[in-house]
Amino acid sequence: MKALVTGGAGFIGSALCASLVKGGHEVTAFDNLSSGSEKNLAALSRSPGFRFVKGDCKVEEDVTEALRDANTVFHLAANPEVRQERASPRESFDENVVATKVLLEAVRGSDVREMVFASTSTVYGEPTVLPTPESYSPLVPISVYGATKLASEALVSAFAKSFSFDARILRLANIVGPRGAHGVIFDFVRKLRRDPTRLVILGDGTQRKSYLYVDDCVRAMIEVLHREERVSFYNVGSKDQVSVTEIADIICGEMEVSPAYRFTGGVDGGRGWRGDVKEMLLDTARIESLGWRPKYDSAQAVRKTAFEILKKG
Repeated sequence: MKALVTGGAGFIGSALCASLVKGGHEVTAFDNLSSGSEKNLAALSRSPGFRFVKGDCKVEEDVTEALRDANTVFHLAANPEVRQERASPRESFDENVVATKVLLEAVRGSDVREMVFASTSTVYGEPTVLPTPESYSPLVPISVYGATKLASEALVSAFAKSFSFDARILRLANIVGPRGAHGVIFDFVRKLRRDPTRLVILGDGTQRKSYLYVDDCVRAMIEVLHREERVSFYNVGSKDQVSVTEIADIICGEMEVSPAYRFTGGVDGGRGWRGDVKEMLLDTARIESLGWRPKYDSAQAVRKTAFEILKKG
């Protein structure tokens, strides 16, 4: 396999590149380094068959160069920020939808035969069915981020069916790991390092979601390759949930601190921010039917991530 990984210097992308190289594949990591880092790829720099291309998914010439000789694309490049105060609707649209459209235009004129697209559980909005299956409808995102990912799903599906390549669309739970630079675990560790006596928690602390360790996510991305359907959708997540307060307890335990918790109360019924889905749990039966299982449950993924962040110092 000759694979292009967009967002290849990022948190998930760099882990995917490492796994693909280890499996003997030729890999091009493509990233504009707006949030990713070449440090994440340092161990691969001398690996045969690996190259890094700095470029932007919104620039046709950059994408064409990155796609050279590729037959498989893993599209992970995106603005991952769900909180609207940290990413404007325009920024989310450009980095998620426009970038996907430019990539797809290049793919249709290339030798690429298969694409894996990293989507998100936020496309479901606030489903009335938990665990939520891929067949759930209607899809009503409550964040601009979720809406841009849903729009990108539609583009990937339409291009795949119109221009004869296969597409695997993965709706991911909260993916965690030591290279993650945002999210609740990173936020809590940063706050407690500044002040181990108190911890401000956004919302009311009852938000419950599924968390998946990055290695499990990477295995899922590789597992879905070479299936018979032209376009297929897979939920990827753990089979359980943890609350924000439980995450705080785990991290405080790892740091051996006992701060006073101060809940902000949040918005719209205890959410951390507008657009925050308060409860999420995915039905993963479809990908499990392929033989994939997560190695870690949600609490284990959170604990392992916190331990590794703290070990890095």
